[in-house]
Amino acid sequence: MQSEEIVPEIKISHRPIVRWTLLFAGTVLVGIGILGIFLPLLPTTVFFLMAAWCYARSSRKFYEWLHHNKVFGKYLKNYREGNGITVSGKISIIVILWSGILYSIFVTQSHIIQLLLLAIAIGVTIHIIVIPTNNKTE
Repeated sequence: MQSEEIVPEIKISHRPIVRWTLLFAGTVLVGIGILGIFLPLLPTTVFFLMAAWCYARSSRKFYEWLHHNKVFGKYLKNYREGNGITVSGKISIIVILWSGILYSIFVTQSHIIQLLLLAIAIGVTIHIIVIPTNNKTE
């Protein structure tokens, strides 16, 4: 970890109850973000962003761990720097999304829920496609 990196958004609270509450919340949000990697309808990055906010106010160590994590740190870095999603990231997201949605459509009996799932999948796919593509080395 690069602890000497100056990060202006880190403002650790001096009140212990606030620090511990934010640390707990950040950890829960990281857990939900990790679940979002595997569950197609659960967003991932938004939970990591909220966790980063909590950690920036509770623990420099956890904040830096989150941003330098080899699995999901790059997503936070790309977001902070205004870069998009890599082509392989977009493909992975869309394949996982459609795999989960199609499975759910086939096991669901309700036509309304099937149509709703299909609409969600189409909407999320369009959203992923219009996000800028990060053409840097993957």
